[in-house]
Amino acid sequence: MGSPATTPAALPRETIRRTREGLPLDDDEIAAFVAGIADGRIGDAQVGAWAMAVRCRGLDTAATAALTRAMRDSGERLDWSAEGLGGPVVDKHSTGGVGDGTSLVLGPLLAACGAFVPMVSGRGLGHTGGTLDKLEAIPGYQVLPERATLRRVVREVGVAIVGAGPGLAPADQRLYAVRDLTATVDSLPLITASILSKKLAAGLQALVLDVKLGNGAFLAAPEEAEALARSLVEVAGRAGLPADALLSAMDQPLAPVAGNALEVADAIARLRRGPGVPAADGTPDDPTAGGNLDRHDSLVLALGARLLWRAGLDDTPDAARRRLHAAWADGRAAERFARMVAALGGPADLLERPGQHLAAAPVQREVPPLPGQAAAAAVQAIDTRALGDVVVALGGGRLRPGDRVDPRVGLDRLAPIGPRPAGAPLARVHAATAEAAEAAVAAVQAAYRLGDAAVAPLPLLGRIVTAIPPSGHSR
Repeated sequence: MGSPATTPAALPRETIRRTREGLPLDDDEIAAFVAGIADGRIGDAQVGAWAMAVRCRGLDTAATAALTRAMRDSGERLDWSAEGLGGPVVDKHSTGGVGDGTSLVLGPLLAACGAFVPMVSGRGLGHTGGTLDKLEAIPGYQVLPERATLRRVVREVGVAIVGAGPGLAPADQRLYAVRDLTATVDSLPLITASILSKKLAAGLQALVLDVKLGNGAFLAAPEEAEALARSLVEVAGRAGLPADALLSAMDQPLAPVAGNALEVADAIARLRRGPGVPAADGTPDDPTAGGNLDRHDSLVLALGARLLWRAGLDDTPDAARRRLHAAWADGRAAERFARMVAALGGPADLLERPGQHLAAAPVQREVPPLPGQAAAAAVQAIDTRALGDVVVALGGGRLRPGDRVDPRVGLDRLAPIGPRPAGAPLARVHAATAEAAEAAVAAVQAAYRLGDAAVAPLPLLGRIVTAIPPSGHSR
């Protein structure tokens, strides 16, 4: 077989045709197309046509794995073997939600438990918040540090939450920009390759994936979310990366806040006070089982326990959960967060004085129930996507690429699904102007359905999609 540059099947138009017709693509053909995306030899029109062909026809697991590897290899690959870390290199990825600041807590917590976490994160997408946008609410924090700085911080602190930068998986960065303009973001093979190419390039030894479902998720239906989870785990395994995926509910905001500075402040408060008390039956990842963990902290512990076990730091997920709880409760996780922020250019006293460093919005408005609903006894449902859209409309996200994000704006005191005190506000709006606040109040009111009968939310955790157990571990 000839080289990718001269094989007829490697011509861009031929690859597009074969993908459109559902014909098999070999590894060399995929690698040649990805190389053309990365170096610009293939134009946006052909990239978009191919993305649409994949969106309509799909790719099988082998082709998706080949695409992922090619995108991984399109740029720099981090190698941690020479750093003498003394522990596994791990990371977590979420498919996106509202009020989900778990990365800000989980990364330092994993580091406090002996893992090393080069957490490659992203910006807000659509109605969902982005970890990098949240961290940029911290004055001076470098989300794109030099590689030498990244290595030093991971080596010395144990965690660095940063962006991929132009060097990691550059083919994905260009392909994603085209997908965003061509309505092909929701392609399962392209989502899989986009997520995993960056994680593989980061040199990980274990990965946990938080795949959301419910009305605030990109893939709302359980069967769609499970299909993505299975694709991610299978492709990661083919690339040599042990991974587990947890399905988690996004039918309401994970925490009672949504907005960049607000979520940073919430994460700091959680780190400082520690987690809640686990349920009496020893299942702290279920906030309905009798403990006082909320949904956010429950998910942090569930994801962390699976990852520490998968990485070989504990023999069982239960042992890993106990280790995480202890490191959180005694302040070691908070200390790692403070050290990470200072090492990446942020204020050294952020943990002690967040109010002096995190900007506050000039206008705050409580959101009352709609007239006639003040006496309702329960929140029955929340349009979670709509709440994310409210934050974007306030300026806390991007309507167009290049838009500036206002870190001050957002929502807090969000009422959860379940019983509520009569007349209690639904939320509080943080806005830049009175006009924006009034529009947000109306939009939040429309996102809530109230009634007298209590309705149970989706269980926080659904299925766990997993690969072969790690060597020496049993279930």
